Amino acid sequence: MRKYLLCLAILCVIADSFAQSKAPAYPLITHDPYFSIWSFTDQLNGSVTKHWTGADQSLSGLIQVDDQFYRVLGAEKTNYQSIVPTQEEQALELKYSFETSGADWTLPAFNDAGWKIGATPFLDRVEGKGTLWNTRHIYVRRTVSIPYPNQANLYIIVKHDDGAELYLNGTQVYASPDYISKYRYIKVDDKIRALLKKGENLFALHVENTGGYAGFDFGMVAELPSSVPANVHNAIQKSVRINPTQTIVQFTCGAVDATITFTSPLLVKNLDLMARPVSYINYSIKSNDNKPHSVKAYLGAAAAIAANSGGQQVNVSIESMGAISSIKSGTVEQPVLQKRGDDLRIDWGYFYTGVSVQSKPIQYISSEQKALSSFVNATYGETAPQTGTGFMMNTVVDLGKISAVPKDQLFLLGYDDLYSVQYFGTNLRPWWNRKGNRTISQEMNAALTEYPRVLDECNSFNKLIEQDLFKAGGQKYKELGVLAYRQSIAAHVLVQSPTGEILFLSKENFSNGSINTVDVTYPSAPLFIAYNPELMTGMLNGIFYFSESGKWKKPFAAHDLGTYPLANGQTYPEDMPVEESGNMIILTAAICKAQGNAAYAKKHWESLSQWVNFLVTDGFDPANQLCTDDFAGHLARNTNLSLKAIVGIGGYAMLADMLGEKAIAKKYRDTAAAMAQRWAIMANDGDHYKLTFDKENTWSQKYNMVWDKVLGLNLFPEKVYAKEVDYYLTKQLSFGLPLDSRRTYTKSDWILWTAALTEDRSKFEGLIAPVYKFAMETPTRVPLSDWHETKDGAQVGFQARSVVGGYYMKVLKDKFRAKALTSKK
Repeated sequence: MRKYLLCLAILCVIADSFAQSKAPAYPLITHDPYFSIWSFTDQLNGSVTKHWTGADQSLSGLIQVDDQFYRVLGAEKTNYQSIVPTQEEQALELKYSFETSGADWTLPAFNDAGWKIGATPFLDRVEGKGTLWNTRHIYVRRTVSIPYPNQANLYIIVKHDDGAELYLNGTQVYASPDYISKYRYIKVDDKIRALLKKGENLFALHVENTGGYAGFDFGMVAELPSSVPANVHNAIQKSVRINPTQTIVQFTCGAVDATITFTSPLLVKNLDLMARPVSYINYSIKSNDNKPHSVKAYLGAAAAIAANSGGQQVNVSIESMGAISSIKSGTVEQPVLQKRGDDLRIDWGYFYTGVSVQSKPIQYISSEQKALSSFVNATYGETAPQTGTGFMMNTVVDLGKISAVPKDQLFLLGYDDLYSVQYFGTNLRPWWNRKGNRTISQEMNAALTEYPRVLDECNSFNKLIEQDLFKAGGQKYKELGVLAYRQSIAAHVLVQSPTGEILFLSKENFSNGSINTVDVTYPSAPLFIAYNPELMTGMLNGIFYFSESGKWKKPFAAHDLGTYPLANGQTYPEDMPVEESGNMIILTAAICKAQGNAAYAKKHWESLSQWVNFLVTDGFDPANQLCTDDFAGHLARNTNLSLKAIVGIGGYAMLADMLGEKAIAKKYRDTAAAMAQRWAIMANDGDHYKLTFDKENTWSQKYNMVWDKVLGLNLFPEKVYAKEVDYYLTKQLSFGLPLDSRRTYTKSDWILWTAALTEDRSKFEGLIAPVYKFAMETPTRVPLSDWHETKDGAQVGFQARSVVGGYYMKVLKDKFRAKALTSKK
């Protein structure tokens, strides 16, 4: 045993020397679905940093070495001057009609005296100010003044839900049938410019809402010229390392070397620390030529990080926070929990950049365009509060003379969202302030004071996670797990329910924006069950409450609790009866196995019993219904969905046994075992098992079967697993195993579950190697997508989702197996 442990320790040291250094996108600040900033390029100074949705959220870092300036973070953002303001910039009143009054409604001469006048925004649901638009069509006329129509680099900007047509002075200048969630920039070319007049111009917009949300906005901007000083150079990036809680980037900045470390201490075993909305950026700088050099460190952060878009008005001010000097930004409007949906950023609460007062920082507010030149020329900007758009929050620290001994400068970034979610009509504070007795100042100061301890905790936890991953699946598996860790956690928000229960609520990122989707919880689960099953209960508690409160009256589990951040009840238009009922039972069984008792199941036994009986009657040979993998269309008689029902029934039997209900346990155990035998016969297709019971020469990943092994149910013999895995190895393409025989795209989380079906390490590694290739070579540079094409590695859909927590299935399987062996001893 000692020899084995020594070999493992040596292997872990070797593995650490090959640290994760490549990612589709690089996590920098990761806390929750709103406070989440990434680099979408391999070079940290090669692009503007972005929110996970792809919207610009600019962080800028420079280091002055003597009289030279080096950029280490971010890139120049394209800046614009507003010519025709959008409704995000200011409140507008627009003339509108839900019906046209003839073909000439787009012309300036059209008589619109009979049209209504409405205040922006126009939405399908209005709470507070705005105008209700709940019809299929809307027609809008807006007269604007353009003083300089010949100005260079003009763009019309527009976004809409769903399709739209935009006219300028009676001529169509834009049309799209699709939903456009971010402003689309339409270059004012010679053809469009010929339509412009000095003075009054008419924009006319038609939008058709084909379902779901509704809204629109448009305006005009002028692109501003670059303002980056000529003596600002890009530092040479030498390396990047990603570990579970940090991204560490090394640069050469002329005569000094700099290591920039981004730490988001998402330690799932320490909920108060994990939920603290403060990240660290540390500059560690040393001379590389054995000579002393004068060094200053600069960090800039766009005030619009506190806004949904750069067009929203923000207030920016310099604030004293005890031992921290900070700059604060927040929107003027402060629409707390008033927006719901997917491709949105937060626009309430307050964003802070802070630094220790002992650093004697210079802090000031400038335009984003002038931020770098003000630092380079030491012509620092405003210290008085500012209101408007396009501000940068700037901090400069003079580090004095730097030698070969590294000198550090720590910056803190924090976000106080005031209220995080609405839960069945009640606005819930964030976990760190769940009692309403904490302030963001206290959290920021605690983060500063505790930084050395936090780093130690992060380092210890990083080693634990990386060792577990490496032991479970080798180097490539370790690197995939590291990539998944922060992303999975940061796709949730942690709050406490009005009755004191933990709620760990996911956002269905870049899918439909649902909150607490059960079939997103299900694939995410292995990470949280393995390291803190209390967080897993926080992912199920809301769904249990929804049923047990009587708000959800159907005999199967709900799909979701609403649309993020409003958890007031299911908003998804279609149910997933077998899918979600099986998910809830299986995950409850996993929680109880991890906790070593069935107390959690006992608390919800009535709901579990209702759902398991639904699975007994409707689960084995499922009717045509929605399931989580219906990208290629609904299926009846889905064999993988049948497996979920079988394992769910088996999991319920396990729980009954843990509760001492032996007769109930035997009844459902026998039912599940009989179903498993029947399944193996009906699904058999020679050298593999079918996609549906009734279609020969089809196949699919049977990832749901893995819980039979993980929970130790032993419903299926090993030969069933072996046959499927051997067949999968013949069906892999360059970037992974397709989801099923209908298409060549895949879900990487399911591949990692499928790989855990085998006990053969070489086969496991053979199945995950193409997923690793995808993560390293995908041409789509976004936070890890879980839905990609296996032929070329391109993203099909989804990004930054929590489901990559499913990459930890092999770790969970090994932990449960080790626990079982220990208990037998």
